[in-house]
Amino acid sequence: MFENVSQTTQVQIEPVAKASGIRHLLSRLRSYFIWDPLIWIYTIVLGSLSLCCSLFDRGGRIQHGFARLWSRMILGTVGAHVSVEGLEKIDTTRAHVYVVNHLSALDIPILYVHLPFQFRILAKRELFRYPFMGWHLRRSGQIPVDLENPKKSIRSLHKAVDAIQAQMPLVIFPEGGRSEDGQLQKFMGGAFFTAIKAQVDVVPMAIIGSYEMLKMNTWHIQPRPLRLLVGEPISTTGLTVRQTDVMADQARDIIARLYYTNSAIPDLDQRSQEPGK
Repeated sequence: MFENVSQTTQVQIEPVAKASGIRHLLSRLRSYFIWDPLIWIYTIVLGSLSLCCSLFDRGGRIQHGFARLWSRMILGTVGAHVSVEGLEKIDTTRAHVYVVNHLSALDIPILYVHLPFQFRILAKRELFRYPFMGWHLRRSGQIPVDLENPKKSIRSLHKAVDAIQAQMPLVIFPEGGRSEDGQLQKFMGGAFFTAIKAQVDVVPMAIIGSYEMLKMNTWHIQPRPLRLLVGEPISTTGLTVRQTDVMADQARDIIARLYYTNSAIPDLDQRSQEPGK
């Protein structure tokens, strides 16, 4: 049930060479003086339009459309070509909790462009403080979660359950933030608590390549092929919230297999568990 996507497909993994010299310098200059300013312009203009539409669109459909347009413009500008595998086996007409690894600021645009339905994001509260993007997130019905305040966090999770029960799919980064080194981090339980409470499937997904394309704490965008791999859904039927951690570990194992099998990033956690390491 928890097989990797397309086991018969042989994937050629190409490690990213350490760039230097004039080509690397030109790549940086292109990011700093062309691509990054354009992305800020897209964010300000479309974020403002989204805010205006929020006065008339309580369901968030138009705002989701602006978010998708913003994402298409970003991915198109930086030459991010994404292949999606495995989504065809998911019944996207039903609400699920989609959990995905978090590597880069490009992950959200990837999901907006390639998930063919309206959804809500459960994201850390800090993102809602950014001008324009944060305002859009709040006005479009995305759900902030305060990772440092357990009471507020539980309140946010119940809002997420309400959204799912109203047939609105939910997208969550269960690591809680972007990976600084490309390694898969420990999963927090919020996504799985929500899925169990709402009694909906969890759909594990892995993004491949966005870490190498735009790492955390840098503005340098380095184009490369990207992949969004969708694993088999995990049923929550009959589970209780006491099994949240077990389910989190199960989803992490699936995403780890999808990610490390198809990525140039080595699984350091797996190596540390090998005898003699």
